[in-house]
Amino acid sequence: MEVILFDNVKGLGRQGDLVKVSEGYFRNFLKPKNLAEEATPAARQRYDKMKKKAIELAAAQVAEARELEAKLKGIEFVVNAKAGSGEKLFGAVTNADVAKAMENQGFAVDKKQIDTPEPIKTVGLHKAHVKIHSEVTAEVTVKVVRAEK
Repeated sequence: MEVILFDNVKGLGRQGDLVKVSEGYFRNFLKPKNLAEEATPAARQRYDKMKKKAIELAAAQVAEARELEAKLKGIEFVVNAKAGSGEKLFGAVTNADVAKAMENQGFAVDKKQIDTPEPIKTVGLHKAHVKIHSEVTAEVTVKVVRAEK
């Protein structure tokens, strides 16, 4: 029998695949866990509509992420940090510090989305990467300044 998978099933297929399985496997495993539906013409039409909506939603999310990437370009995010007599910091600037600096300027970004190529341990300009979407990554400038005592 042919079924449409609603979720990835190890050893069988990925979400949206049309696969052939035995009736017992469908009746006893796939159907009770809502992992698949019998591939009737009506089910195929419903799935095609759901897939079309998902594609449109994904395209909208990518477009929104690209807009945010364009807004982030050219903006310096200032982080205050304690430093010694030279340029070296007492500690390092973390992703959470960068996220807070971005939030102060109106950009809501989670610290898990931020990646710095190397630890920020000096005063000055540094680059950081913000993963906005799985397909969109923005490069931002982080300006580390000596905190006032």
